[in-house]
Amino acid sequence: MALSIAADINERGTRSPQDARRSVTILGSTGSIGCSTLDLISRDRERFDLVALTAHRNVTALVAQAREFRPRLAVIADETHYAALKDGLAGTGVEAAAGEAAVEEAAGRPADWVMASIVGAAGLAPTLAAVRRGAHVALANKECLVSAGPLFLAEVRKSGAMLLPVDSEHNAIFQVLDTAQLETVDKIVLTASGGPFRTWSFEEMAKASQAQAVAHPRWDMGAKISVDSATLMNKGLELIEAHYLFPVGEQRLDVIIHPESIIHSMVAYVDGSVLAQLGSPDMRTPIAYALAWPGRMAAPTEKLNLAQIARLTFEEPDLQRFPALSLAREALRAGGAAPTVLNAANEVAVEAFLGGAIGFLDIARLAADIMAGNAGRNGAPADLDGVYEIDRNTRILARQWVQKHSR
Repeated sequence: MALSIAADINERGTRSPQDARRSVTILGSTGSIGCSTLDLISRDRERFDLVALTAHRNVTALVAQAREFRPRLAVIADETHYAALKDGLAGTGVEAAAGEAAVEEAAGRPADWVMASIVGAAGLAPTLAAVRRGAHVALANKECLVSAGPLFLAEVRKSGAMLLPVDSEHNAIFQVLDTAQLETVDKIVLTASGGPFRTWSFEEMAKASQAQAVAHPRWDMGAKISVDSATLMNKGLELIEAHYLFPVGEQRLDVIIHPESIIHSMVAYVDGSVLAQLGSPDMRTPIAYALAWPGRMAAPTEKLNLAQIARLTFEEPDLQRFPALSLAREALRAGGAAPTVLNAANEVAVEAFLGGAIGFLDIARLAADIMAGNAGRNGAPADLDGVYEIDRNTRILARQWVQKHSR
């Protein structure tokens, strides 16, 4: 691919005027990203028209959101909650639907801008539906690129969709990367907070509880992403995602630990310049940037006071204590199905840890064992069905691993 997605956006991208009304769909509206997006929309309601909201199983929150924001459609993926959704929306005029197919259908409805924030492989099909109709897709689901990067980007190019990265790191890079001169990039550096166990020993991490793992020191996120941050797998998956978004080559992608989470990522150029995006650790900043792009909008985030912060610190990641980062780079280098395998194995491992079946250190061990022994890692999937088959087979192997090593 000659150009990054960011470059493609910048070359093609024109938008309606800053004050024009924009139609919006939010996939995963009850999660932290979805709630933050609605918070921003609530502060400038005349500017946005809600087309659809979707959720996995939190029907109570979805009903409350739909009654407040009055989208044309509300979808609950878990069909057992359909009656509660329909009853909760009675008299509002909001259409109710349920099931995975309905979520995908919601993503395909006409909307200028789609927030893709469904966590995990479940977000693949609906995000792809939004891409295929050429929407502006604010991408907060990293699994789309990790599990199906080449396939996903081929659909982006085919449809003319616009990918706007929402992860704070990729959004930061998007803001400071000179996409017209990628050859002048010396290195792209993703920052990581280090998570709650940054200074813990192996022995301490072996005894870590679920509550400790999800207690992120800087960010307010869901349980799965918080555990990924604690293992540094989140940063590894972001490394793979950056490879597809910003094609400078794996050798020019790096990670550094930055506990304060003020610098969200950096781009170093061959002339010695290093450009960084700074801000308080609040996801409403990158969401606002994507929601208003190519302009900007006000966000209720804490204003950065560097004098008060006084000190920014950095350190190299400890790959011995946090092997997940190395596993991700290994999967990136291997290519083919390896990233899909890694992502599926990790999702099963995190679920098993949160359920108390395995310990914290077992998360990376499971992923490493599945990566090493899975012959299906060779050969990239040709289509979405191929992605799902690799994902499904990997999950079977991973669950067998959990049964064998369950505490």
